[in-house]
Amino acid sequence: MTQSTEQSTIWLSKAAFDQLSAELEDMKGPQRQKIVAEISAARDEGDLKENGGYHAAREAQGRLEGEIAQLEATLLKADTTEPPADGTVAPGTVVTYRYEGDSEDEAETFLLASIEMKPFFDGDVFSPQAPIGAALVGHKAGETVEFEGPTGRAIKVEILKAEPLG
Repeated sequence: MTQSTEQSTIWLSKAAFDQLSAELEDMKGPQRQKIVAEISAARDEGDLKENGGYHAAREAQGRLEGEIAQLEATLLKADTTEPPADGTVAPGTVVTYRYEGDSEDEAETFLLASIEMKPFFDGDVFSPQAPIGAALVGHKAGETVEFEGPTGRAIKVEILKAEPLG
């Protein structure tokens, strides 16, 4: 089973992309060098079978290399394209909506983006593949959209606002 390009794309703000790129460089530079030094120092202590420091450093190295690979994959799939500013729901937009029958003061807001954006947004983040995200993509503020919820029940929401993440 292959994923579509749309599903494998990860929308990131330019600021998030830059911060994650800096983290990657830190991991590949100073963090990696520190662990290599720890492994070397522990190796110099002698018997590796009974050397807890050596094994701990090797485990840390494995974790770091896994994090590096994951971050590289994320950045490789990243899309930092600015979303439209015309009220259309697209990855990178902050969407304000309300459920059918709710009043405007019961409106909810989320960022339509990949989960990797969660640390960069103070609120809910829904992916474009989530039921509500997939249903709202391409629709504009003022429209009411119906989609199937996780329980199979039809849900109607009105899009109040869709603005690029600022």
